[in-house]
Amino acid sequence: MQESTPVLAGIDVGGTKTHLRAVAGGTPVADHVRTSGGWRPHDPAAAAGWLARLVADALPAGVRPSALAVGGHACETPRQCAEIRTVLRAHVDAPALIVGDAELLVPAAGLDQGVGLVAGTGSVAVGRRADGTLVQVGGWGAVLGDEGGAAGLVREAVRACWSAHDRGEAPDALAAALLDAFGVPEVPALGGALESARAPSAEWGRHAPAVFAAEAAGSALARTVIADQGRALAALVALLARRGAAADDVVVAGGTILGRPLLYDAFTAALAEALPAARPRPLRVPPVDGAVALARSLL
Repeated sequence: MQESTPVLAGIDVGGTKTHLRAVAGGTPVADHVRTSGGWRPHDPAAAAGWLARLVADALPAGVRPSALAVGGHACETPRQCAEIRTVLRAHVDAPALIVGDAELLVPAAGLDQGVGLVAGTGSVAVGRRADGTLVQVGGWGAVLGDEGGAAGLVREAVRACWSAHDRGEAPDALAAALLDAFGVPEVPALGGALESARAPSAEWGRHAPAVFAAEAAGSALARTVIADQGRALAALVALLARRGAAADDVVVAGGTILGRPLLYDAFTAALAEALPAARPRPLRVPPVDGAVALARSLL
């Protein structure tokens, strides 16, 4: 098979899980999912070694990729991606490409251009100008950014509860839900609960269901937070468009936005207002399909 049909390997390294898929023509060769534990994208040698071990473990014995494309969580700049690719050459004797994981969305949707928007635990939006230059906006982690992602929603929900507390308002369903989620007795203690998190993105993000539960229970504060975060995601796409990225198609992925219709509807309504020509496209296939498509383009 290796001699007659190229083996295309694609890897989607997410913040929580990693998905490797390899195909030879129309024949599946491997489909492997594991945790992303140990992924260190800011250490090129460690990242390249981690990827090489994953490929060796996931592919059948004796099978090597003819081309490899990787979408990596927290691969934030072209320089960072190029550094990992340079080291990876010592491990993988095949054409290879490293991009940020959000760059997998557009090819996964079968498109040549457009915006990739992820809102899962975190959030980020990416696109390319006509000359191929990458433009990325948003992200920046739970403390400073990740608008519309699970962690950002929780952070802004806590902020809304603090503001209500400062106005002298009694705690509503949102405050009650967050107090229960974080296991603290009163609204002022929510700050300490956030600050004590060792891994803010994951630890804050896992409480996002409390925000949506509060909205369902009638919390006006929760409804406002969700609407604001939907607008913030649309603002990321609008910023990409202002910076020259092609934004007629916006491929949307991530469990937070696709799993919560209220957030998705807030995003699409704000997007229609900011960019009337933009078409939101929920991604219905695994992002790893985009990595396989990118691997195919290397041959």
